[in-house]
Amino acid sequence: MEKADTAAGIYVHIPFCERKCRYCDFYSETNTQRIPEFLEALKKEMQLTGVPGMTSDTLYIGGGTPSLLTPKQMGKIVDWAAMCFNLGASSEMTLEINPATASTRDLQDYAAFGFNRINIGVQSFNDQNLAFLGRKHNSQQALAAVQAAKEAGFNNIGIDLIYGLPEQTPGSWKKDLMQAIRLGPKHLSCYLLTYEPHTPLYDDMQASRFAPLSDLHAAELFRMTHDFLSVAGYEHYEISNFSRGSRWRAVHNQKYWNFVPYIGLGPAAHSFRLPERWWNHRSLDRYIEELQNGIKPRSEEEVLNEEQQMIEALYLGLRQLDGIDLEVFQQNFSMDFKLYFHTALDRFEAEDWIEIDDRHCRLTVEGMLFLDRIVDELVELID
Repeated sequence: MEKADTAAGIYVHIPFCERKCRYCDFYSETNTQRIPEFLEALKKEMQLTGVPGMTSDTLYIGGGTPSLLTPKQMGKIVDWAAMCFNLGASSEMTLEINPATASTRDLQDYAAFGFNRINIGVQSFNDQNLAFLGRKHNSQQALAAVQAAKEAGFNNIGIDLIYGLPEQTPGSWKKDLMQAIRLGPKHLSCYLLTYEPHTPLYDDMQASRFAPLSDLHAAELFRMTHDFLSVAGYEHYEISNFSRGSRWRAVHNQKYWNFVPYIGLGPAAHSFRLPERWWNHRSLDRYIEELQNGIKPRSEEEVLNEEQQMIEALYLGLRQLDGIDLEVFQQNFSMDFKLYFHTALDRFEAEDWIEIDDRHCRLTVEGMLFLDRIVDELVELID
């Protein structure tokens, strides 16, 4: 599916937080004294993973809280990535920032080390919402972080928001969206709140300490998000992602949705090169120990068969504004998409869930609400 010369994306998971947010199930540790030994292990992992002739054109540093690292430490990661993965100077280089740990001076230094895209985990501009989510920052710090990124010279700024909180109204969510677009980011990610097992928020929900927002109201907020941001000039290019036109789409994130290879580094990080997927140990101790012994810190791996590849092509393709390219689907699976799935596609068109022509099959905004159901029904037709 991928071209032989396709450049890979590089993701680095920084497994440190000062404290865990109540909704988050990403792997992280709170003992920041271990950052130096983590960095030594990360360098070894890069050296073990890089292969001659490999090229990469995106670097995304996430977490955790990457901004707990000093700019100098972050600069070392960039240098190692350039050396081990042939990361070019013109690559998209993204750094996730927590508003509680961002300063103009640090952001200026990050820019000097080559970062050209900042993604700020605002989540909300409402202090009550931030407290419910367990975020460390407040709304004023969120605004200050965006301003600091601008002052540091960043033009490509992304903001993450979470919606669908208990009892959230269209009016309160609209205030968050209005505040976000007033700041003029090139990219907005709007994620519907999910309750992941083994998180404090999930436990509170199970204990009936609050009632989650109904699916009906969540759908109303999703539609409103699309309508409001479209009028404001943002392109809804993936179910949760909006950009100021195609130029400002997240190049790195698009690799995840398009079968492009990506290398994940750090504890719990995932990697993919068709047809194989693998992931690292969800343990800093195990990660460091194996790398000290010269062993790649893989936890598990899987090889996708053709049916699994097709299922992922359906799910990932339909998440995106561009939809499924019918010619590419034919090339990859020797199958006429419209003919093979016609019984379901006819019904989805009648429901106004999909739009299909001679080149693409894509979801309507209404169809995006039923992505899982649509893919499940298409999968049932695979034999």
